Amino acid sequence: MYRLWPTILTGLLALTIVAPVSTPASAAAPVARATADHPPATAPAVEVLSVRGAGPYRIGARLDRLSAAGLIDWTAPGCAGVVAAGATGAWAGVIMLAFRNGRLVSVGTATVPPRSPAGASVGMSFAELERIYGRRGALIRNDAGDAEAYLVRFGSRVELYTGHPIRPGVGWYEAGLASHVERAFRRGPSC
Repeated sequence: MYRLWPTILTGLLALTIVAPVSTPASAAAPVARATADHPPATAPAVEVLSVRGAGPYRIGARLDRLSAAGLIDWTAPGCAGVVAAGATGAWAGVIMLAFRNGRLVSVGTATVPPRSPAGASVGMSFAELERIYGRRGALIRNDAGDAEAYLVRFGSRVELYTGHPIRPGVGWYEAGLASHVERAFRRGPSC
């Protein structure tokens, strides 16, 4: 089922791009009512960044499929086979994507929104993060001992909140595979 989701998403995105719907304004109104589980249709699309990804940018998604669906604006090869990429649409200029071996391994932001599912975001202090996450998170230092971050584990995935260069608190929020996100913070760039 996990592999089926990107295929369905790509197909739906292709339909919305290729076959725009032309309907009268009265027919465009949402049919379903808003509930706690389903926010109203007018809710902003750029709200939540989690260890699963953000919007259509799901951890594990293939770069070639996201590009084919028109969801990638630019790419830039980096160190150790990592490719950085920019999003399109509502996420453009909001998130930065990292791909390893053609698969999305992390999504990061320096803006608000998005927020984590728990409500944490860029601009908060590390003390605020500790109040939100409690024992689920921990303040960590990199291997060189010159930077600190707040790390929250979710199995093989993590949320990482790193410092701001000119003021105290969080300046970057990144979520994704621990093997990429945490390792890159602890060890620094590979080249």
